Amino acid sequence: MRRMEGAPFWSLIASASLALGMGAGLVAKSVHAAPAMAGVDTTLVRAALKLRLPKTRIGAIDCGRFGGLCEVVAGTTLFYVDRSARYLMIGRLYDMEARSDLTATRLLELNPDLLAAGAAGRRDDEEAKPAAATPAAAKVDLASLPASSAIHWGPANGPRLVVLSDFHCGYCRKLAAELARMGARVEERPISIFGVESRKLAEAVLCAPDPAAAAHAAYAGQPVAPGETCDVSGLDANEAFARKHGFGGTPVIIRADGAVLQGFHTAEQLKAFVVGGRA
Repeated sequence: MRRMEGAPFWSLIASASLALGMGAGLVAKSVHAAPAMAGVDTTLVRAALKLRLPKTRIGAIDCGRFGGLCEVVAGTTLFYVDRSARYLMIGRLYDMEARSDLTATRLLELNPDLLAAGAAGRRDDEEAKPAAATPAAAKVDLASLPASSAIHWGPANGPRLVVLSDFHCGYCRKLAAELARMGARVEERPISIFGVESRKLAEAVLCAPDPAAAAHAAYAGQPVAPGETCDVSGLDANEAFARKHGFGGTPVIIRADGAVLQGFHTAEQLKAFVVGGRA
């Protein structure tokens, strides 16, 4: 999870733009000349960001993979800017041909043990800084979770596993395939790691005529048509449960006795976990 330090993010950008005036304009003008070249001088992009976001610690900058966009790493946060660093985008970047979420993949590369909501899902308006994560529970009580917030799939006689997931999470999609391979009876409980769009998709799946089929369609990147209006308040309970126990990323796998396993695991590892061993 990340919080931000210093002045509110958007007000900082506005005030910086006014205060920098011609100085920032000169940096932007210099960088604007770069797109016509084979490569972009990321030193100029970094200089512009330093002027506009002085309290943000900028890490790697990659302007070579995403057309006219530069990927900027700030701690465990990702955001994107144009090559003049004038326009900033916080959101998920998709490869429409490969049908892949590039932001989610990159966040996992940067932070494999904790897939945070990150820039992709944040709705805060402060400037980015990593914060200490709440220690995740090793064992939890499942009794507080309402039945209305779960999507059940898999054979009825399979080993029961509760999974906190986000349908936009690539590792959750891979985990779903492993759970199907091991024949688990899955109680899937969506949480919105990637923000508003994740919540909308979770609601559509939960209210679909066949939630289990809708869940698999969502993981496959297929459209999920919302069904009739239904009670989605249970999704709030899922997210409150995750926050209470320090689960800041997905997937989270919970055994029937409340033991917790985080992250992607193979069917073989999950089978060992089910019978009480270490995955």
